[in-house]
Amino acid sequence: MDGSAIEISTHASLSGIDPAEWDACACPEAKNGRATDPFTTYRFLNALEESGSVGAGTGWTPHYLTARLDGKLIGVAPLYGKSHSQGEYMFDHNFAQAFERSGGQYYPKLQIAAPFTPVTGRRFLTRPGFEVQGMGALIQGAVQITADNNLSSLHATFCTEAEALAGAEMGLLHRTSQQYHWTNNGYKDWDGFLAELSSRKRKTLRKERATAQAIDADIVQVSGKDIQPHHWDAMWAFYQDTGARKWGQPYLTRSFFDIAAERLKDDILLVFAERDGEPIAGAMNFIGRDTLYGRYWGCTEHHACLHFEICYYQAIDYALAHGLKRVEAGAQGEHKLARGYLPVTTHSLHWFADAGFRDAVAKYLTAERAAVSEEIEVLTNYGPFRQADIEEQE
Repeated sequence: MDGSAIEISTHASLSGIDPAEWDACACPEAKNGRATDPFTTYRFLNALEESGSVGAGTGWTPHYLTARLDGKLIGVAPLYGKSHSQGEYMFDHNFAQAFERSGGQYYPKLQIAAPFTPVTGRRFLTRPGFEVQGMGALIQGAVQITADNNLSSLHATFCTEAEALAGAEMGLLHRTSQQYHWTNNGYKDWDGFLAELSSRKRKTLRKERATAQAIDADIVQVSGKDIQPHHWDAMWAFYQDTGARKWGQPYLTRSFFDIAAERLKDDILLVFAERDGEPIAGAMNFIGRDTLYGRYWGCTEHHACLHFEICYYQAIDYALAHGLKRVEAGAQGEHKLARGYLPVTTHSLHWFADAGFRDAVAKYLTAERAAVSEEIEVLTNYGPFRQADIEEQE
């Protein structure tokens, strides 16, 4: 088909896009079950918008991108104008500082991302059968919009490796980083997972779980209709406290949790430590088709190893019980390595309007990719698994 027939548009609100059309591109597999990536569904992105978590005053201005061929929606992308680099987790502050020291204006920039969500997934969301054509049109359209508006740069963060390689072929710059993920290698249960660890690490994990479970509290998992109003209230309080300490100001609003209670509850698993029915610690996870995504944690009481139990070990328990392939425990955190979460590569794409700056960044990213690859190899060898098992996973 002639690519010139594709019409690219931006939308200041998801209300201008039919939910079924968006999800036909973002999660067509959800017709037969869960979405692979809950963070690019219409309901999640719309919850961010309706709750005021993105929009005026947040530094995340929606410009949702659509590609239509003869009137049919073949591709969408969650595109935002950014006035800062907060909530992205693929840090480019060094780029911003270098660009502005040279006399440029780095912000605003354009960002294709699931806001506040360092989770790998498709960023160029195409209807089945239009993968190559749709992605090409979305990238070309986003680059053109960046150039036409005299913006410094375009970024697509936590895209898939396939998207990163395809984008690089189209002239975008490929950047890598790393996270820690737990992989289910066909374990029947928790003991089956422990059996793959070295003896010393196996003892450590058992001790940590026993320590956490010995406190005067019950550990519970709730999802869907079982999540009660007091659970949402507690999770908001935990999130607000942790967010204030980590970022200075939480990204999500209270309204987001209210909307989640109504529209996202089936996508969410909450894990709590409760005393007399009142949560004293908790974590929010999102449930994908084959992955559990750890997102937020907080507590009102501090107990040894409770964070590890609530965030990491309970997540593994859930994945084992529900046949999930992975647990992604969020950005950063080398302490996850000792608990069975191995380093994996994450990817992003970048385009800079200034040719000289683009060349300088390209050289930097070449060296950075080599360093990331070497770091992952070293960290993996320090992991808790028996060496033979690490070699098999690689």
